[in-house]
Amino acid sequence: MIYADYNGSAPICADVKEYLVKRIQEGPYSNPNAIHHLGQKVLMGMENARFSCSKILGCKPGQILFNSGSTEGISHIFYSLLCGKLDDGKNIIVTSGIEHSAVVKTAQFYEEKGFEVKVCPTLPNGVINFEALELTLKENEGKVALVCIMAANNETGVIQPYAEMAEICKKYDAPIFSDTTQLIGKDEFSFDESGLDYAVLSGHKIGALTGTGMILAKDLTTLKPFIIGGGQEKDLRGGTQNYLGNETLAVALNYFKENKEKLEALKAKRVDFEKKLKEKFPSIVIMGEDAPRLASSTYISYPGIHGQAVQIELESEDIYVTTSSACSDNEPVTSKVLKAMGVNDEVGRGVVRISLGLCSPVEWYDQVFDALSRAYEKLGKIQSY
Repeated sequence: MIYADYNGSAPICADVKEYLVKRIQEGPYSNPNAIHHLGQKVLMGMENARFSCSKILGCKPGQILFNSGSTEGISHIFYSLLCGKLDDGKNIIVTSGIEHSAVVKTAQFYEEKGFEVKVCPTLPNGVINFEALELTLKENEGKVALVCIMAANNETGVIQPYAEMAEICKKYDAPIFSDTTQLIGKDEFSFDESGLDYAVLSGHKIGALTGTGMILAKDLTTLKPFIIGGGQEKDLRGGTQNYLGNETLAVALNYFKENKEKLEALKAKRVDFEKKLKEKFPSIVIMGEDAPRLASSTYISYPGIHGQAVQIELESEDIYVTTSSACSDNEPVTSKVLKAMGVNDEVGRGVVRISLGLCSPVEWYDQVFDALSRAYEKLGKIQSY
């Protein structure tokens, strides 16, 4: 089997599996907020994990808030920054057309509450229009409550100029949150060097346990309590912490730190894979081809061949990819990300996403190339009838 849907969810990392087996066998188990010895031992383990995560992510331990993942983190950040801002005259949210639905729907929620959402346009290569962003901030100086533009796109793998965005937001005194869900664990990242005010992480994207994650905040005191409870996580997120899950975040991030040199080999193989495909099928389109992208992501389309049909062909060979292009009664539906990039339906309905991870053998690209070639040749003949 070849699993090529790491952008959707990464398999549990081998180091995490090994850690959990030993951890579950040996314990201890307790409430990390209890004052007895076992509770304090569990708390120490979780705080050690927080410290380890902070070293790898380039931040301080006190800038990390453990939670259930990026979706919760997005809601928490929006809630904290937007509550009461209408009374202050800050009624504008700046975002982009390539955001994950967790951001899009949260922004829509606050739009219904009276905020104005300004969507920064996207260039055809999948990178936001930086000049348009600066103009928006300049024209609305003093009115922007939050800028929310992702760091790396979950479909195209295109990496945004998040550090430069942070600089321009600082110039216009606008807080910036970047959804780093797809970036962390797949590319180098330092929260301190990024200049961002807020970032998020989901454990299942990096090989940790599902239902784990964190917020990174330059100043945690700017967050408001989101889940009311017993004062856990500095009184910002009530509820007994998922300490085992939080420990796996540190293990998975450490795996990335120890193996990040594999990124270059993975990227080189991906580039070769894409080059061979374009040579064999000149009409194919690679989304974000000329933009900075994650080493492990390819978003590709053969115009005229439906992506779901390609997905089915590959799955018949035990190769698992995804497509964000949906279909109802054979009518093409192009994803909002591709629409923001100006991609038409003939191309948009043909996309498949191939995303691997650091633990994936680079030889998988050869097998995917062969299977994808067979799929395109077979479906191309059917299409020609």
